[in-house]
Amino acid sequence: MGALLSIGIRAMFANQAALQTVGQNIANANTPGYSRQSVVLTTPDGQYTGSGYFGKGVAVQTVERSYNAFLTKNASATQATAYMDSTRAASLAQLEKLFPPGEQGIGNAAGQFLNAMVDVASRPGDPSARQVVLGRAGELAARFSSAGQQLVDMQAGVVSDLRANVDVVNQITQQIAAANDQVARANGSGHTPNDLLDKRDELIANLSQYIQVTTLPATDGTVGVFIGGGQRLVLGNNAQTLSVTPDPYDSNRAQVSINESNGSRPLDTSVLTGGSITALLQYQNVDLQDAKNLLGQMAAAFSARVNDQQALGLDQSNPPGKGPPIFTVGAPRSLPAASNQRNADGSFAVNVGITISNPKQLQASSYKLQADPAGTPGSYQITRLSDGLVRTVAEGDTIDGFTFSMGGATPAPGDSFLLEPVSQAATNMKRSLDQATGIAAASPLTARTEVSNKGSVTVDSMYAVNSKVDPGNAPIKIAFGEADPADASKVLYTLTLADGSVYNGSWKAGQPIGNEPNASPPIDLGFELRLNGVPRKDDQVTVEATKFTNANNGNAKAFLNIQTETFVGQRLQADGSLAQGSTINDAYASAMSDIGSRVQGATYLSSVSTSVAANAEAERSGQAGVNLDEEASRLMQYQQGYQAAAKVLQAAQSIFDELLKIAAR
Repeated sequence: MGALLSIGIRAMFANQAALQTVGQNIANANTPGYSRQSVVLTTPDGQYTGSGYFGKGVAVQTVERSYNAFLTKNASATQATAYMDSTRAASLAQLEKLFPPGEQGIGNAAGQFLNAMVDVASRPGDPSARQVVLGRAGELAARFSSAGQQLVDMQAGVVSDLRANVDVVNQITQQIAAANDQVARANGSGHTPNDLLDKRDELIANLSQYIQVTTLPATDGTVGVFIGGGQRLVLGNNAQTLSVTPDPYDSNRAQVSINESNGSRPLDTSVLTGGSITALLQYQNVDLQDAKNLLGQMAAAFSARVNDQQALGLDQSNPPGKGPPIFTVGAPRSLPAASNQRNADGSFAVNVGITISNPKQLQASSYKLQADPAGTPGSYQITRLSDGLVRTVAEGDTIDGFTFSMGGATPAPGDSFLLEPVSQAATNMKRSLDQATGIAAASPLTARTEVSNKGSVTVDSMYAVNSKVDPGNAPIKIAFGEADPADASKVLYTLTLADGSVYNGSWKAGQPIGNEPNASPPIDLGFELRLNGVPRKDDQVTVEATKFTNANNGNAKAFLNIQTETFVGQRLQADGSLAQGSTINDAYASAMSDIGSRVQGATYLSSVSTSVAANAEAERSGQAGVNLDEEASRLMQYQQGYQAAAKVLQAAQSIFDELLKIAAR
């Protein structure tokens, strides 16, 4: 009788435990990270009697959760990649707004400034036409400066986001360590603390949103959490904290460091994969720097080209003088590493100066300068960070349009410097010319044809092209002769300077006179004279120093040629030849294309990785998640089992009562 009662009681308890577990599943069907639980039932060993073994009912062995380690890790890893891609795509979408097409773009503003010179060329003495040029110049400088300042603000936003993300990571790792401690304490009971394990897995999944981690289980039930390169983040109940520290070169930029007993140690970004922190670091170190250098390259090259042409003309001052600069840009800078040797007062012992020698050859890149690893005295190694090109140079060498000089002590073997020739150019670009009379529309030389000429030759334009132009050479006589025997399409001419120097050349329509580097011998007098029509023998053109600057438009016409000149990003090849650069419009279009392609690529990767992460989570939840239909059927199953067990007890009670009645007779 006792055995029947015991079996009934155990059956009721087992079904009650199963019902409680089903209720727990139903209650947490929508709880993130919850894994479906189920009761494991077992049959105790039977009791031997002379009539055989009789069972003792049912026993609840444990409550287990539905868990697949591979699917859980895969879901966390794909989620880390998805958050990294989506964060970078969102950041690049903001960056793309700095390079708008059409009328809002910098390329259009540069074109409008140069086009304004058309009216000055038509009316060189008109103050209103000159004022329009100044207005266009101010608008162009403002667009460059605004874009540069927005990049500065974006950089500050990245640092702020990094700090916020790192704070969340530190909170999560502390919670994982606490969960590890609770799991370890419960591990000795012989049963798994399912809810604690779910909580810990959910914390690890949340951590993967910020930085990708790997986990390693320990025998005591805890898990070790590691980030890129095997760096320990959580081990047992101890958690390492991360911090945002200044970049070793630029304090406005940030790096992520791990705090250890002997101080903070920067994490190598090359081994960090996944998560929003990785995306923010990549955005800061690559995309923002590239955008800053692209803008700076255009600002530096364009302003230098305009200022150079302005200096070759004459303004309306009395007496007329060389045109003052129209634009100023931010100066190049060199940033020593924080670990470089210092003086007793804390200042850096070695300083590097940068001088722009050829703005046309400036590249959209930063550079890392350090002592020659081979130890050669006076020799340095410079790395162009945009493409990783490494060169060995000496002080005073020209690298991509700039030179560097060393000041102070001799650099120590570990000293390094970040050189930024163009990164600040756009941010600090301004219009420096305020007086309309300062626009140098006049050429220092004026050309005229003689009235006695018999041909149809006329002067199209006359302007200076380099600093070799010298009004002291005037008057310059150009006399045309017979057709060139070597080429019937050309006419021989003789150019005679005021000092009697004579140059002989051969001219054809469209060819400039005065600046002919390909002539034999080359002619470089610093000006270009362009003619229309056809000269006859003995026709002459006289070049004189300009007397009336208000009526001369030679230099204004020269400004118009800047639109089609390829002066942005010229590159000196290894063989000494010069690779052609880009026009200002092409350079801006290329920058737009570069940023646009990054946005497009990041958006595509984000859509793909988000889909992959959703599929991985669906696979995980398909096995570990709660199916309400299935739980409802189990609820009915165990409810019926509980009712049947109650019937067993009821039958046992009835039999027991009958026995008592019999015994009482």
